[in-house]
Amino acid sequence: MTTPVRETFLPFSLPEFGDEERREVLEVLDSGWVTTGPRVALLETALQEYTGAAHAVCMSSCSAALHVALVLLDLKPGDEVITSPLTFCSTAHAIVHAGGTPVLADVEPDTLNLDPQKLPAAMTEKTRAIIPVHFGGHPSDMDAITEIARTRDLVVIEDAAHGLGSSIHGRPAGTLGDMGCFSFYATKNITTGEGGALVTSDAGWADQARRLAFHGMDRDAWKRYRRSGSWYYEVNLPGFKYNMTDLEAALGIHQIKKLPEFNRRRAEIASRYDAGFGDHPAIQIPTGRSGVDHARHLYPVQLRLSRLGVSRAQFIDELTAENIGSSVHFIPIHYHPYYRERLALQPGSYPVAETAYERLVSLPIYPKMSDQDVDDVVSAVRKIADRSMD
Repeated sequence: MTTPVRETFLPFSLPEFGDEERREVLEVLDSGWVTTGPRVALLETALQEYTGAAHAVCMSSCSAALHVALVLLDLKPGDEVITSPLTFCSTAHAIVHAGGTPVLADVEPDTLNLDPQKLPAAMTEKTRAIIPVHFGGHPSDMDAITEIARTRDLVVIEDAAHGLGSSIHGRPAGTLGDMGCFSFYATKNITTGEGGALVTSDAGWADQARRLAFHGMDRDAWKRYRRSGSWYYEVNLPGFKYNMTDLEAALGIHQIKKLPEFNRRRAEIASRYDAGFGDHPAIQIPTGRSGVDHARHLYPVQLRLSRLGVSRAQFIDELTAENIGSSVHFIPIHYHPYYRERLALQPGSYPVAETAYERLVSLPIYPKMSDQDVDDVVSAVRKIADRSMD
């Protein structure tokens, strides 16, 4: 057995916090108000300024934001929503929870984003919306998707869980459709621990989303307990308990200030990886299209398994033995038993997504990594690939 490239384990992802976040959390604790309050409002304002969105509503997760966005459409039984098979299960769950039926369309072979050319065949008279997923931080082809959607008066909801800070020709992801949903989960480009947000230019939708995210109440809860507030409120609709807390927003209001630097470092790491793997015959590096500012949430390589003597699972096991963490994004939606049975789909239904899935390995990419960490990943991947090709 060979000596591992590293003596200590490099996790797949780690958040990065500074003294600013620590002080802000302590101030929230000292304030006596730890749930939804003024710091959530500050984060919403910062999101509006960063993305250029007219309205931002912070919530408990991107899953919550996707659900609320779909509830705003008042889906009826049988209504369909098209999305990608190569996404986390929460994208499809949101459609189901809102009363709709998920319909999948295959992805582009280079970006692994929803393929606009596959949309017309997936549409029926029951189609109400399209949810493009910005896979890995590379925005979907939103011009083509929105053009198709407008021909049928469909709503476009961006699953921008990976996309904060990405853009197409300077237009920020999340603002390219009718609504955009971001994630602030622990592994994302900025984090509030858990958390997410919905952004939109539609004031009516934003107002309804805010109500839906907090029980359907007609006013902000924290304002009721201020000296000038009133105990009285009314419930206008059956909402959810999807509110973000000030404890979470205390992290977010400083994380979003650091996002440009975080994403700059992610881009730098991706460039080092590109240089390290670009010439290897067994490794396909991720793409980046012209005019796209890539958020680099993930660095997913695709293994050319025909050139290797090991499976993807063996490759990951060997990476772990070299003390390098990794992951796979994603198990296709129709591979999960619930959706396989509900949608009556079998492997072979979406060949581009399925072929990619069989080959994908996501490597560590986060600002806390040192150059030596990055070099260790390159060395480990090349070591395994070279040995497997012998």
